[in-house]
Amino acid sequence: MASLKDLRARISSVKATRKITKAMQMVAAAKLRRAQEQAVAARPYAERLEKILSHAGRVASSAAATPLLKGTGSDQTQLLIVATGERGLAGAFNSNIARLARDHVRMLQAEGKTVKILTIGRKGADQLRRDFAKIMIDHIDLRGVRQLGYSHALDIAQRIAKRFDNGEFDVATLFYSQFVNIITQRPRMQQIIPVPVPEEPEAPGGAGFYDFEPDEKEILHELLPRNLATQIFRALLENNAGFYASQMTAMDNATRNAGDMVDKLTLKYNRSRQAQITKELIEIISGAEAV
Repeated sequence: MASLKDLRARISSVKATRKITKAMQMVAAAKLRRAQEQAVAARPYAERLEKILSHAGRVASSAAATPLLKGTGSDQTQLLIVATGERGLAGAFNSNIARLARDHVRMLQAEGKTVKILTIGRKGADQLRRDFAKIMIDHIDLRGVRQLGYSHALDIAQRIAKRFDNGEFDVATLFYSQFVNIITQRPRMQQIIPVPVPEEPEAPGGAGFYDFEPDEKEILHELLPRNLATQIFRALLENNAGFYASQMTAMDNATRNAGDMVDKLTLKYNRSRQAQITKELIEIISGAEAV
């Protein structure tokens, strides 16, 4: 049975932990609002740009279509770009993204595909390295970044595009967590190279029919790299909002659990103290009667 001194030390320790988790919860809540606004604001442009290019890819001439749009004609070598957080203490946020990527790797390997992994964020890299260290070809560290900007996504997109131009892979798939609300963050996978093309053709006059001006090759040459950076930027913003939402929820739960533990330990301490006082009184009374 723990002594009164041990119980007092444990109560003090849990109270100190509760202060830390409460402070982290408040910091995450303060950062969440801005991160959520940025993620929501980035969605319409990213979704519309992807839709335009996917339909343009179906109607563009073969002379204008680049590998970024049409692909290499093969899907044998797959690059998985796994974007997670740089820090933990956010519940299952990072683990859910890594689990989705891990399952997809095993599915592709079972089909005989060659898989390569590029990670963005330390937590995802740490988890995937346990099983797939040999196929991890690159890692992008954003720990020193205080405010995510389009320039960070552009740098990542250029590194990926360079590998694609060098023939290192045929298909690239991006993994991240889509922010739904404070409670829900949904892990998602999105093919970004080549741009997915809809299978069903649209009726004449629909969004899939375009007149290119000045020139379809020039327009696609400009838009395709921009789309790659835009989709990565959107994923980073979605992850940022999801991370703070998960961290706020996790720290709120931790604060509540710490409060419950303090109450239980305090009750146990009071009972132990009462039992010790009763025992001392009995000893005093017994000694007085013996005299």
